[in-house]
Amino acid sequence: MHWAEKIADRIIKKNPDKEEYVCAAGISPSGSIHIGNFRDIATSLFVAKAIVKRGKKARLLFSWDEFDRFRKVPANVKAIDPENKMEQYIGRPYTSVPNPFDTEHENYAKYFEDEFMQSIKKFGIEMDYRYQTDMYTSGAYRDDIIEAIQKRKEIFDILDSFRTQDAQEGERDAYFPASIFCPECHKDTTKITSISEDGTVAEYECECGHKGTFDFKKDTGCKLAWKIDWPMRWRYEGVDFEPGGKDHASPGGSYETSSVISRKIFHHEPPMFQGYEFIGIKGSTGKMSGSSGLNLTPETLLKIYEPEIILWLYSKTDPKKAFDFCFDDGILRQYFEFDKMYNDYKAGKANEHNQTVMEFSLIDDREIQTVPMGLLVQLGSIVDFNVPMMETVFEKIGTPYKYEDFNTRLERAKYWLYQCAPESANKLRGWRDFDLYETFTDEEKKEIEILYNYIKAGEYDLDSLNTKLYDIPKEVFGKDREDLKKLQGAFFKNVYKLLISKDRGPRLYLFLYAIDRERFMHLLDFSHPETEEEIAAKKAAEEAEKEPEIVRVYGEPDEVKPITEPEISIDQFFEMDLRVCKVLKCQEIRKAHSNYKLTLFDGIKERVIVSSIKNDYKPEELVGKKIIVVANLAPARMTGVMSEGMLLAGTNNACGCQIIFVDDIVPEGTRIC
Repeated sequence: MHWAEKIADRIIKKNPDKEEYVCAAGISPSGSIHIGNFRDIATSLFVAKAIVKRGKKARLLFSWDEFDRFRKVPANVKAIDPENKMEQYIGRPYTSVPNPFDTEHENYAKYFEDEFMQSIKKFGIEMDYRYQTDMYTSGAYRDDIIEAIQKRKEIFDILDSFRTQDAQEGERDAYFPASIFCPECHKDTTKITSISEDGTVAEYECECGHKGTFDFKKDTGCKLAWKIDWPMRWRYEGVDFEPGGKDHASPGGSYETSSVISRKIFHHEPPMFQGYEFIGIKGSTGKMSGSSGLNLTPETLLKIYEPEIILWLYSKTDPKKAFDFCFDDGILRQYFEFDKMYNDYKAGKANEHNQTVMEFSLIDDREIQTVPMGLLVQLGSIVDFNVPMMETVFEKIGTPYKYEDFNTRLERAKYWLYQCAPESANKLRGWRDFDLYETFTDEEKKEIEILYNYIKAGEYDLDSLNTKLYDIPKEVFGKDREDLKKLQGAFFKNVYKLLISKDRGPRLYLFLYAIDRERFMHLLDFSHPETEEEIAAKKAAEEAEKEPEIVRVYGEPDEVKPITEPEISIDQFFEMDLRVCKVLKCQEIRKAHSNYKLTLFDGIKERVIVSSIKNDYKPEELVGKKIIVVANLAPARMTGVMSEGMLLAGTNNACGCQIIFVDDIVPEGTRIC
């Protein structure tokens, strides 16, 4: 049984006579909505589908938590805000923050909401949207807010029961479960100083200096804290199911705390909850965030994944298990597995579980054309993804796919290859590789000559070409050789190297048969010397590969700022463990624009640190050098790599970033003090 069906059965059993079940999800538009958030929607979506499959009604409720406070500026907003002007809006509701982009969206929240909803349409998902700014400012929650204010001390006791530290004297009396947004600065930096006996009128003051009176019976510029807001909305909307990240599901986490508040304060049974694992990117780990650089939106994923395959990955994976979206060749395996399950489903061969997985993944009964993604990538790169040539290639190899069969995958294959895995592109060489050819033995050269003459004659079909490729090593070395398979493998490798400068590529017989022989035959013909044109082309390519000398231009020195930080004691200074470390390796990190991965020896063991010095140093300038590292800094994951320290460097407009190097005479592990 599918995991969503098991949850659906428990929901129905809990409340069998309910007319319509509500499956909820919600996201705060803090930035571009990433694919990790999408698991919130997908989990509720599949449970709602499972309820409908049981003959019941279900509604997918989605809440835009846009009345939450703006907490920090996300990476993509910082990129267009070099003067950090957006920082001034921290503390406002998202709908009171201006739109930082040059679009017609009325505010910050609407920009990111629309960005996400446009991509959601491509998944065929219909949701009942709730906009929390409208809900709060319309007064829809007025009675619920007053109820929470009146029971604030009971709420405090519940929250306090989940804390490990004892409450401070007076903390209980000063606690309020709602924040008032200041009408002057529009921020939630207010403090309630007194409240009427019935809990409906409050006096408050704001950090900006404004003081005022707030009448909860009339005014609407306030917001309940998350752990009170959540159960309040469960009751208001009649929610039956809502998932959440594993951090919410942990003992003492948001769900457990809010469940107690739901029962004791709002006298409402909390909905069934399902915690889920976070989504990863193959090759890196960690939690994705809309405010960090590791931010993968559904729209971005749709450039390489068909929407059904994204849904399929969520559907087939239990929410308690993590899975990766792949930017390496793992995506080709995912397409292959999807195609196999889909074809079994269409042929009526899928088991009950896989049938449900596929039913939940498909969009409007759209027919999927399972043209192998791996083949599109392999052959497409050779013919530059030219559609007529692609059709010719498929015709030649006995799979006569037409453009309408592979149009939805062709651009995705092209995008993945050139943007995510350019090293996998199979591109024919521009000239013969004499340097490689001269390393071959006489027997290996004979193999290439036989292959060239066979291709030149042109009297072959796909099967005979495949047979010939395996026969050539037999002709040269003898068919009874014990190491024949090894010799055949070496021959294939030599051909690949001569044609595409790689050890391997698409299946060789398909490759040679599909491509116009006039495009590659000359690369196998070493019957005449290297031409002047080839020598010039090779020289030009070598020059192009050379990295241009970087001339760094610095500006005037930064203003020397006065030392205003609090003084520290000598004991505080010695809490930092500054060590001399030797740089053993300096490696680039895929898709990292400014970070290097440095492998160091700290006198005891090797350690890895990540440092944003790529624009200032080349690897050869660092390897073998000795640097100073904060060795007892808590490890942190940066661009997919766990960093175990931080190097010391000086950064100034007059010199850029300059690492503090240590004389080689100082042994590794020496403490700086």
